[in-house]
Amino acid sequence: MASGFFALFDDVAALLDDIATMSKVATKKTAGILADDLAVNAEKATGFAASRELPVLWAITKGSLLNKLIILPFIFLLSTFANWLIVPILLVGGLYLAYEGAEKIYEYFIPHPEKEKKTRIEPDISKEKILVHEKAKIKSAIVTDFILSLEIIIIALGTVLEKPLFVQIVVVSFTALLATVGVYGVVALIVRMDDFGYRLLQLGGGSSTVSGKMGRLLINALPKVIRFLTVIGTLAMLLVAGGIYLHNIESLHHLLAALPSMVATLLVGLVTGMVALTVVKMFGAVAKRSGSAH
Repeated sequence: MASGFFALFDDVAALLDDIATMSKVATKKTAGILADDLAVNAEKATGFAASRELPVLWAITKGSLLNKLIILPFIFLLSTFANWLIVPILLVGGLYLAYEGAEKIYEYFIPHPEKEKKTRIEPDISKEKILVHEKAKIKSAIVTDFILSLEIIIIALGTVLEKPLFVQIVVVSFTALLATVGVYGVVALIVRMDDFGYRLLQLGGGSSTVSGKMGRLLINALPKVIRFLTVIGTLAMLLVAGGIYLHNIESLHHLLAALPSMVATLLVGLVTGMVALTVVKMFGAVAKRSGSAH
């Protein structure tokens, strides 16, 4: 009886050790996409009033957790019964990310007149319009998170395909949870950096003390960090999209094999995004013309 108990204990210990080892491997494999996820979501979670930053971030975090709850069983079912569908789904997601990245670049060089007008009247904007703007940004952030989560989960699943189903579920679920908790925890620290700076400034009794200087540094650094994350977030979307296409379309990979990996990835993401943006703009122009004709 005792020997049976210890044999069971050894089996459980071996299983837990296997789960821990594979979780470490899966985390390492997804580290790059997690860094991109951080840059993209930090950029998405900024641009709100200070009092609304944490509520908005919490809404996005809940959406991210819901994304994982939807994706995890869906991916396990697909990998079991229709794994050929995973790549097409990834390609569609990559197209959306590429489009978002290209649209940001387009709007930077060719600002929309309505956007400029909204920026000028920002002080007079009503509470209702602010909430509408928040909802739009939250929705956009959750959609982007869905695609990045899908990529993270599929990469994590790829590291444990040879393992028993229980190990797959635990390892992939742990990696998915880490993606949400880790990424949005760091994002929360970034967006509240200025508040921490003000606390240090008050604690030091002025900007002449060490804590006061550190506080002033954090306050002044936040706008620069946000601008930096906006750029990095845009590049990250293009890189993730380009990576999806390069890794899943062999002919494309061979075509650009002579280029450095990052250059090829960025090029594919940018071209894909520009093509998608052009198609969307063309359809928008046609729809607008037909609407005005009626």
